[in-house]
Amino acid sequence: MKCFYHPDQDYHAPPTFLLRGQPAPSPEGPVRAELLSKGLAAAGLSLTAPSETDSPMLRKRLEQIHTPRYLRFLETIYERWQALPNAAALVAPNVHPCGGASHYPSHPVGQAGWHLHDMACPLSETSFQGALASAATAVAAAEEVMSGASLTYPPRAYALCRPPGHHAGPDNAGGFCLLNNAALAASVLREKFAKVAIIDVDLHHGNGTQDIFYSRGDVWTGSVHVDPSVFYPFFWGGVDEIGCEEGEGANVNLPLPLGSDGETYLNAVATLIEQLNRYQPEAVVVSLGLDVHKDDPLAGLSVETEAFVALGELLSGLSQPTVVIQEGGYPTEQLSANLAAFMRGYQRS
Repeated sequence: MKCFYHPDQDYHAPPTFLLRGQPAPSPEGPVRAELLSKGLAAAGLSLTAPSETDSPMLRKRLEQIHTPRYLRFLETIYERWQALPNAAALVAPNVHPCGGASHYPSHPVGQAGWHLHDMACPLSETSFQGALASAATAVAAAEEVMSGASLTYPPRAYALCRPPGHHAGPDNAGGFCLLNNAALAASVLREKFAKVAIIDVDLHHGNGTQDIFYSRGDVWTGSVHVDPSVFYPFFWGGVDEIGCEEGEGANVNLPLPLGSDGETYLNAVATLIEQLNRYQPEAVVVSLGLDVHKDDPLAGLSVETEAFVALGELLSGLSQPTVVIQEGGYPTEQLSANLAAFMRGYQRS
């Protein structure tokens, strides 16, 4: 299975984020890629870099899932922010719209509050460059699968993406996520396949992915995650969120009790796969979160490393061309082993 990563992702490396009102070291940094790369190597896999990290085609594809004004914001906000008196070194909002706000501001502080939904995605001068490299990595994996060049059947590819993407919606960043890599991969696959499914097995609900496709019937979205009543992203991810308009019935959420073990988690993933198969997609995107591990810094479940072998085996049963997009999974002593375990299970079929 071909695996992709572009080192320009390192350009996004915010040192801190706000956690419970306190500045804290950000767990979402280049060390993640180092540890995940070691995990791939342990599973006998190597990384290939996409040929480019920005192009007119990439921009066109990004506009299929994100608004033009959001993309302009990401590209231009740092320079405009630095022109403000006494501006911080990182773009971080101090005001957010609430109560159904409809007025889009022209001021950089107002736009930062509009587009950055929480305090986990501060932007540096080179953050957009890093996010584009992550997006280009997702596209490379999708194109590999779509071309049929993969040596496996069904065709499969993996994209080591950081920053991750599944909290990024059409018009906003959130939860370390700037551009939605899984949604982008699904859009690329839609250029060939009539129906695509995204199955999200990350610790957190993929609210951005859900938002992008909520009213569409051509892309099914399903997520296993900790109950948002007590866990980030808090406001999305309930079982009653089933899609609307043409997408009604094409969104499935399976929230789990906080602290659930590996057996509970794997049973939920198996149930979600059953729901996915009823949709009968022609291609699949997996949003892979290794942050379900019991020792993850953002721990909300108690999954052991060996459970990732079983997770890989479950997902390897999918008969469709599949792109695996890396979402969460933050630095621990076990992170490399967790991805290696997943790949061992995933490559068995």
